[in-house]
Amino acid sequence: MRFSIAACLTALAAPIAAASIANGQAPSLVKRGDDDNKVPGDSPLELCPGDHSKDLVEISNVDLSPNPPKPGQELLIKASGVVKEKIEEGAYVLLTVKYGLIRLISTKASLCEQVENVDLKCPLEEGKVEVTKSVDIPNEIPPGKYTVLADVYTEDDVQITCLTATVSFTRGTSILGLEL
Repeated sequence: MRFSIAACLTALAAPIAAASIANGQAPSLVKRGDDDNKVPGDSPLELCPGDHSKDLVEISNVDLSPNPPKPGQELLIKASGVVKEKIEEGAYVLLTVKYGLIRLISTKASLCEQVENVDLKCPLEEGKVEVTKSVDIPNEIPPGKYTVLADVYTEDDVQITCLTATVSFTRGTSILGLEL
């Protein structure tokens, strides 16, 4: 099974609107508590704990439809944000995907290769970015709780953003094709 920045985060949320979406969730935040880093919009995306005032990407909104994603269905991702500084070739994502406590993926991927999945190209210029992407979620995703962590950096190890999302996939009982 091949994972990259467009399927994991499309299946489990979209990590950065302006910079990537994973294969296969910056300080414009909705605050509910002192440590709540929820990304605005209808998605399970959150900023990683810590200071994001110097992040190179500010995420304005991420909406998933349906939220949560459902196996065998199309997932529509709409995301918007602002790139604060030009992002060049060499930027990378440290991506970790866990199924419960089991680490499925721990990889380093080229951000510039991954943004092509959402019709963007490097260098990513300063300014507003909007992404709309439709992805088919495989029906074969095993039920369970998945956690994605995407830590994104420039070639010089300057943090672009860090995002996390948790999604639980369930299997419903169906009668005549209708999920109960």
